[in-house]
Amino acid sequence: MTTFTPITPSEVLSTVAWAAAEGSPLEILGHGSKRGIGRPLQTEHTLDLSRLAGVTLYEPAELVLSAKAGTPLAEIETLLAQNGQQLAFEPMDYGPLLGGEPGKGTLGGALAANLSGPRRLKAGAARDHILGIHVVSGRGEAFKSGGRVVKNVTGYDLSKLMANSWGTLAVFTDVTFKVLPSAETEVTLAVRGLLDDAAAAAMALALGSSAEVSSAAHLPERIAARVAAGVLGNDAATLLRVEGFGPSVAYRIAALKTLLGNAGPLEEICSEASAALWRDVRDCRPFADNNDKPLWRVSMAPAQAHQMVLTLRMQAAVSAFYDWQGGLVWLRMEEGDPEATLLRGLLRQHGGGHATLVRAAPSHRAALPVFEPQAPSLAALSQRLKHEFDPKNILNPGRMA
Repeated sequence: MTTFTPITPSEVLSTVAWAAAEGSPLEILGHGSKRGIGRPLQTEHTLDLSRLAGVTLYEPAELVLSAKAGTPLAEIETLLAQNGQQLAFEPMDYGPLLGGEPGKGTLGGALAANLSGPRRLKAGAARDHILGIHVVSGRGEAFKSGGRVVKNVTGYDLSKLMANSWGTLAVFTDVTFKVLPSAETEVTLAVRGLLDDAAAAAMALALGSSAEVSSAAHLPERIAARVAAGVLGNDAATLLRVEGFGPSVAYRIAALKTLLGNAGPLEEICSEASAALWRDVRDCRPFADNNDKPLWRVSMAPAQAHQMVLTLRMQAAVSAFYDWQGGLVWLRMEEGDPEATLLRGLLRQHGGGHATLVRAAPSHRAALPVFEPQAPSLAALSQRLKHEFDPKNILNPGRMA
């Protein structure tokens, strides 16, 4: 096996052009923090973008940052924090969840996987903040889309098309994101001791209020103890994050306390303690415990999620917690079987959704649809896109389907 480690976009172009001419498949990766997601690849060669790194443009006053695709997210976030700014979509770090080191994800990988975090309810995901890209297609052709300004007028938005493509359509060489100011104050209100159904109702009530809650999650009993070094204890915790200027946050927290005063015991978590708590929710730390039990990432209607989990628990041993007001469910299958047919059948019964097998043994990942199977019409469109961008199927072949 040969590993190519380009340090310039032109070297990426020449490598992909060679692979296209030879019909030789490439595994595309940055630092490999998400390497274990998707079907196992059978490739002779690897295109390692970890040395294609560095910020190429940062204009804090213009809220714009460009960097080479292999630039670690940790470096980007440190730079932004020094200027009181952030990637508002709060990209999660898959590394610890998949048995790797924290802080190894890259900026290009954030877009390729369309990463997001608990703030997705308010800020969206990576695709909602991308401004422009420079890429090399599977044809061995370089092109760009978008630009380096927030107000951009282009034709078809290829930048967003590349989100969630997992390196199967093109190789990023440079990406440009919109950045935003960090919140001055952050406070989390925790409602303690709620069961899943009561937590879903409380989160819906809070999100429907004028308190402008930016994140809402529910950690059931015993799961709560696995975040923020155990400061929450074992009792279930329903978490509501409020961000902004200090007086505004204080007013909105007070309003939430009045609104939820009868729901259960209330607890305030402030500043860095709140930030640490949401980092652990973001990175699925309750299940990042160095085991290989199958783990699912399920997206569905918040009002249906806890009902689906209850039905699933009647037929399989499952641990779960909820983000996105209950619309994102992290499920760990405790007996080692992914139970893909059962889970996806229950999703259909409860209004539909998407289930991605984030962690499993290679044998399971090879045998099962890791990503949610697409409807025939959408699958045909995906195939046409793949053929246009990568007609010889050399970029991460078979990873998604």
